[in-house]
Amino acid sequence: MRNRFTQQLTIGILPIEKTVVSFKLKDPLTELLAALLEIYKTPEYNEKIFSVLEDYLLAGKKKTGRNGMTLWQLFVLAQVRLCENIGYAKLHALANNHLTLRSLLGMGADHGGFTRIELEYQNIYDNISLLSDDILKEINQIILEFGHKEVFKKKEKEALLLKSDSFVVESNVHFPTDYNLLWDSARKCLDAISTFTEKYENIEGWRKLANWRYGLKGLMRELGKASSSGGKDKEERVCYATRRYLRKAMALTKKLESTLPGLPINDVADLSTVLTLEHFMPLMDKHVDLVERRILKGEKIPHEEKLFSIFETYTEWVKKGKSRPNVELGKKLNITTDQYNLIVDYQIMDDEQDRDILIEIADRVLQKYKVKVWSFDKGFWNKDNKELLQSSVEKVIMPKLGKRNKAEEEEEKSRGFKKYKNLHSTVESNINELEHRGLDRCPDKGILNYKKYIALGVCAYNLKKIGKYILDKKREEAKRKTLTYRLVA
Repeated sequence: MRNRFTQQLTIGILPIEKTVVSFKLKDPLTELLAALLEIYKTPEYNEKIFSVLEDYLLAGKKKTGRNGMTLWQLFVLAQVRLCENIGYAKLHALANNHLTLRSLLGMGADHGGFTRIELEYQNIYDNISLLSDDILKEINQIILEFGHKEVFKKKEKEALLLKSDSFVVESNVHFPTDYNLLWDSARKCLDAISTFTEKYENIEGWRKLANWRYGLKGLMRELGKASSSGGKDKEERVCYATRRYLRKAMALTKKLESTLPGLPINDVADLSTVLTLEHFMPLMDKHVDLVERRILKGEKIPHEEKLFSIFETYTEWVKKGKSRPNVELGKKLNITTDQYNLIVDYQIMDDEQDRDILIEIADRVLQKYKVKVWSFDKGFWNKDNKELLQSSVEKVIMPKLGKRNKAEEEEEKSRGFKKYKNLHSTVESNINELEHRGLDRCPDKGILNYKKYIALGVCAYNLKKIGKYILDKKREEAKRKTLTYRLVA
């Protein structure tokens, strides 16, 4: 049974709303905790967040059993992970040792000889894993509403000044080549066979399993060394290493095909291992074909035939025309920020360019907000895009990609255009901060976890911005009181 939050007060444990967040500290975690505390103390938004979490996480579950981690603790710890850009091990340490965080979680500190409340590593991991991209998108809208109305005091009819740009959130993969992806596929097939040979003694023909592994890896490394080195007769050496590598890989494929039909399936674990084998064997065949065509036959492989990771198959090869890095492996993320530096919209791009998704973004944003100015870079330029936006947005700042005519030249040289074009660089600062909040590289596995990780990063970023403003106001107030005291004295 999971509760919203039920705090059992004992000696040394204060109610959550009495948590003290020091405005003298300027670190990201303190700013995040300040925003979370303010949300907890505001019943309207507290209720909205709990309602979303209950609708998704408690739907169809019985209200019996042991008390699990509360929804509030789950929500707070998920935000802390991305705000601090840390793994679960450090999050576990913070949850059990950071005094302000423990107070906000309702666990307090050691005091009066009472039993210390602690959270287990696996408990934290399992609970945060329950969140999804859909949950976090709804929560982010609540956070935005809270920030605009309660913190920044945005008037209902006040229009937004928006800026849009994209960057790459890398997936957790190594640099791909067709021959090292062939080795990855072979390695996973051998791992599956190893699982069967350890479990069943009657699996024949795999006495030299380790030799297959070491032999293939050695030949892969020889091919890599020949490809990267120079010298006389390089092409011949590369072709020789390739033939040896492919001969070994094809022999393994043949052996796996003869073994697969006879593998025992006595339980779910066996079935899972067979399915793993059936998944990676075609990938071996694919990369044998790609290596042969590229190196031995001299073909140029079409981009759509390539795979950049056999594990994170959603990974894209992204070139943005930059010298460093010239290539990034992941997916592009488009963000739209307002004058308060909050992210009001984001979208993961699926092998798309900025100009391809602009109308889709505009449809979502303009349904929710009134927009006065919206600025973009040249990557968004499209004549139709600009004309459609100008019908709903007072001023569209979209520099033209390519040669400009006289009217376009005059528009881009005007004072108002230059003013908002210069302000557009603020979004680059927002992107830099997002990357420091964890959205430089996603360590989680699978496309669903990749999407969830990005959604958590956006929520944590918005909360941190709100918390920073709250603490800045408290510092100003304290400074003003000190100055008044000195003048009176």
